[in-house]
Amino acid sequence: MVDSIATTSLLGQRPLYQGSPYKDGFGRRGTFDFCRVPQMQRREFVGFSCVCATPVSSPWRHETSGARGDRWAASSIKALAMELTKEAFAFKEQERVLRDSSYPVDTTATQRSPGLWPPLNKADNPSLHNPLLRQERLGCGWLGVIFEWEGVIIEDNPDLEKQAWLALSQEEGKSPPPAFILKRVEGMKNEHAISEVLCWSRDPTQTRRLASRKEEIYQGLQGGIYRLRSGSREFVNVLMNYKIPIALVSTRPRNTLETAIRSTEVEGFFNVIVATDDVHRGKPDPEMFVYAAQLLDMIPERCIVFGNSNSTIEAAHDAHMMCVAVASKHPMYELGAADLVVKHLDELSIVDLKNLAAIESAEFEPEVEMEEEDDDPYRSTAVAVDDNFW
Repeated sequence: MVDSIATTSLLGQRPLYQGSPYKDGFGRRGTFDFCRVPQMQRREFVGFSCVCATPVSSPWRHETSGARGDRWAASSIKALAMELTKEAFAFKEQERVLRDSSYPVDTTATQRSPGLWPPLNKADNPSLHNPLLRQERLGCGWLGVIFEWEGVIIEDNPDLEKQAWLALSQEEGKSPPPAFILKRVEGMKNEHAISEVLCWSRDPTQTRRLASRKEEIYQGLQGGIYRLRSGSREFVNVLMNYKIPIALVSTRPRNTLETAIRSTEVEGFFNVIVATDDVHRGKPDPEMFVYAAQLLDMIPERCIVFGNSNSTIEAAHDAHMMCVAVASKHPMYELGAADLVVKHLDELSIVDLKNLAAIESAEFEPEVEMEEEDDDPYRSTAVAVDDNFW
C-alpha cells in the first residue's frame, strides 16, 4: 500500500530545499528560499514543482546560522503541505466541474489541470475519419448563414402590416390596436399575436381563422409585387461560390413564401426554407433559428443571422448565434445590440463573416481568479528607507 501511494501521490516524495541569494535596489542582501519536488521517471503528477518563498516576517525564517537546519526542515514540510493541498484541490475542482458543467471534460489529459480549461470544441466531430474535413470544421470558415426574407432579401413596407391589423380589427368590430401594440407584434406569428398580445380570442379555431384572414388582407394590400433589395442577390451569389450553406426563415405561410421566391427568381439559392407553418412560436422566440440550424447541420455558435429588427437580434442571441442587422426600416443607432450593422448586404465580405464566426462565446471564456488578501492583521505597511540613500 505504501508503494501504491508513492507512485500515485506526492506523499511518497521528499521535497528538496534550495536557496538563491539576491541583492535589492538598496544593496541589501537576502535569500530567496524555494522547494521543489523531483520529477521521477515514468511518474506523472498533477504538479511537478512548488515554489515556497519565506519572507522576513515569516515564522519559519530564522536569522541565526544555528537554526538553518530547522529552517530547511520547516520549509520542506510547508512545501509538501502546499503541494498536497494543491493536488487535493485539483481533484475536488474536477468533481465540481463534472457535476455542474454542461460540456464533457477530458479527464485523460495529464499535462493540464484536470477539468478546468479548455472545454471541448463543439465544432469538432471525432466521427469524421477524414482529417482534412475535421480540420476544416475547426476553422472559422465553417459557418452557416440564416436570412430573414422581408427587409433583408426583399424590400419591406412596415406600413402594410399595420394597415392589415387595423383593417382586421375594423372587420371584427375590435378596438384598433395602438401604435406600441403594433410595434410589439412585429415578427410574431399571427396566431400568437392575436391570442397573447391583442387578446382578441384564445379559441384555437377562431385564432386560426383570424390569422388566415389577416394574411389575406396583407397580401391584398401588397399586391403580389416583390422587389429584391440592393446588393442582396450579389451577396447571396458570393456565399454560394464559397459553398456556405444558406437558410431562409419567414413568418409568412409556406405557399406565400414560395410564390415570392419564384417571382423574384431566386429559386435554388437557399438550402433550407423555414416558414411559419414549420415552427410553433415566432420571434422573439429563437425556435425558427434553432430549427434552421438543425436543418443545416450546423451548431448555433457557427450560425450568423441576418435580420432587420431588435426582436431578431434578441432571438439570435438567445440561440447563441451572431447577428448582422440590416438597417432597412430602423435607423442604425437603434440596432446597436447586433454584432454588426449595415445598410446593404453588399457592404459585407467573407472576411467579415469569418471574423464573426471566430469570436468565442462569453460562456467559454476562463474565469479570472481574484487575488486573496493576506490574513495577517499585524503585517507592516511601512516602507523601509535606507539612510545611506540620502
